[in-house]
Amino acid sequence: MPRPPKWRTVEQFPSCTYFKPAGIPLRELGEVCLYVEELEALRLKDLVCLDQEACAEKMKIARTTFQRILCAARAKVAEALVTGKAIRVEGGKYMLAEARFEATDEENNQKQLGSRCRRGWNG
Repeated sequence: MPRPPKWRTVEQFPSCTYFKPAGIPLRELGEVCLYVEELEALRLKDLVCLDQEACAEKMKIARTTFQRILCAARAKVAEALVTGKAIRVEGGKYMLAEARFEATDEENNQKQLGSRCRRGWNG
C-alpha cells in the first residue's frame, strides 16, 4: 500500500482561479485542472526565481517531490497554451500557511506564538 502524500505548504491562495483564451466561448473549450500546489511551484520557481532546494523548503517537501510537481505543472500549462484549453486552478493536497502572529493575552499578560493554517484537499 502506498504512503499517503504529505501536505504541501502554499503561501497564498490564488486570487484568480480560472484562465481562458480570449474570444472563444467557454462551452467550446477543453479544460486543464492545475492543482493549487502546482501553481505554487510555478510561482516559487519561475516568478520568485528561487532554486529548487529553497522552493522545496518553503513548501515543506522533498526536492524530488518538488521537481515532480513542477514538471506536472509545466506540462499542464504547456498543454493549455498549445491546444487552446482553459486552466482551472483548484484542489490538490495543500496547507495554506498564513503569516505567523504574536498575540497577547491581556488578562494574564502571557504571550503566545502560533501559526494558523487552512487545508484543502481534492482527492
